[in-house]
Amino acid sequence: MSNAAPIRRATAADGAACAAVLVDWSRATPGMPQEMTQDQFAESLSDGLPKRAAWVIGDPVVGYLSMDPEESHIWGLYVAQHGVGLGRQLMDQAKQGRTYLRLNTHLPNKRAHAFYAREGFRRVGDTWDGDDGIPQIRMEWHANTSKAELA
Repeated sequence: MSNAAPIRRATAADGAACAAVLVDWSRATPGMPQEMTQDQFAESLSDGLPKRAAWVIGDPVVGYLSMDPEESHIWGLYVAQHGVGLGRQLMDQAKQGRTYLRLNTHLPNKRAHAFYAREGFRRVGDTWDGDDGIPQIRMEWHANTSKAELA
């Protein structure tokens, strides 16, 4: 992406747009469960986004990142279009002023693992079954880790 898309703090009003991005991603990603409807996701996101450090990208919204700033834990990063820099821009926003981030990701989601590795995250710990029954892994980013250490 040659020009950065606008990023701003997410509000409750962004819940429906973020839910649409999340549901589209879930449908397009093999092995992901369809646990809630888009309306249920929208309600949940409208309630949760204002309680976290959360950002949306684009106008209209084409992605979001939600995290718990106290735990430096990213709970959601979803974009409508891959390979154009939207995820990187949101991740750069989350990294600002931090030296550590962590997240959990579904084991079958290889595209996400490759993205996180490019962003300097590495896998830590053992695999476990998530609440949705899909195996998950934890990945962590440390600001002072060099690319050579990740190889």
